[in-house]
Amino acid sequence: MIVAFNVPILLMMRISVAPSWTLANYLHLIQEEAYLKVLLETFKVAAITTVCSALFGYPVAYWMTRLSPTGRLVAIAFVVIPFWVSVLVRSYAWIVLLGNAGIVNRTLLSLAVIDQPIGLMYNELGVTIGMTNILIPFIVLPLYAAMTKLDCRLLQAAATLGGSDFQTFWLVFFPLTRPALAASALLVFISAMGFYITPALLGGGRVTMIANVLDILINRLPSWGLASAISTVLLAASVALYGLYRRAAAHSRMS
Repeated sequence: MIVAFNVPILLMMRISVAPSWTLANYLHLIQEEAYLKVLLETFKVAAITTVCSALFGYPVAYWMTRLSPTGRLVAIAFVVIPFWVSVLVRSYAWIVLLGNAGIVNRTLLSLAVIDQPIGLMYNELGVTIGMTNILIPFIVLPLYAAMTKLDCRLLQAAATLGGSDFQTFWLVFFPLTRPALAASALLVFISAMGFYITPALLGGGRVTMIANVLDILINRLPSWGLASAISTVLLAASVALYGLYRRAAAHSRMS
């Protein structure tokens, strides 16, 4: 862990203040509005992706727990199989689906729902769809594992006390699975902040996220100090989010 994880991180942080332990790179980030806009855009897209993944992933995980044992295995297989396909291939697949001459637009045009192709790509919508598709298993699998471990007698007790299906779900089931939802959502958000291929392909250069900027700073300019400073800021943001999650989880357990 020290060699593979901590040493590279410390070297990155050292480069961000090189060569003479100066904060010039961080000051440049603050003074240059373009970098702040990219950071805000990254947080925005990551947050939208996380919300969409949670909204779609939670019902899927809940539905999987209601299946027969064989049905659960089949459902898990469909969730896991995309992990075997390259992210690059899956991103290109969305171009085939969402492009102006893609399947979605052609279908809508043939049904006379629209008069001209609608912009489903090269914008935040296309990037969000692609990232949600790739990251949603990180919501479904942890939630499914947490839901299957719940004591069914708690739900039965709520039902015998006169609770409706909705009351049993909202007052008993959902609160018990909320920690797993928060943990998986945090994982999706942190992963989304570092996405590179999907925003580059589906954003078409119009949706610039921080990973795309890092690629330019490292491979084209190069500016390793500035790239390291941006990476350090992202690391600090991830650690802060994790700290807030741990604090909220501890407070929830105490209450």
